[in-house]
Amino acid sequence: QVQLVESGGGLVQPGGSLRLSCAASGIIFSLASMAWYRQAPGKQREWVAQILAGGSTYYADSVKGRFTISRDNAKNTVYLQMNTLKPEDTAVYYCNTPVTLKPWGQGTQVTVSS
Repeated sequence: QVQLVESGGGLVQPGGSLRLSCAASGIIFSLASMAWYRQAPGKQREWVAQILAGGSTYYADSVKGRFTISRDNAKNTVYLQMNTLKPEDTAVYYCNTPVTLKPWGQGTQVTVSS
């Protein structure tokens, strides 16, 4: 059974940083592309960043240069380092396998506010 568990969110001031984690189980993690998504209030869920099994990374234009996605295959965990956070980054953040989406986890709330 696939399980995706996100953590690391919180309240941060504009310009601050957070590091999100997503622990995955029930998949062959080392072979899986992983991605982060986010959903702001009243908006559709959007793709944020992706890391391929080989380590190549891709980012939405809105976060390029500020966010970094990484993975630790030994821990079956994908990370999202978020720097220079803006109020418009406020959302619930989720991870998933973008090739074939799995059931969504509970997500982790990120609130950027002064």
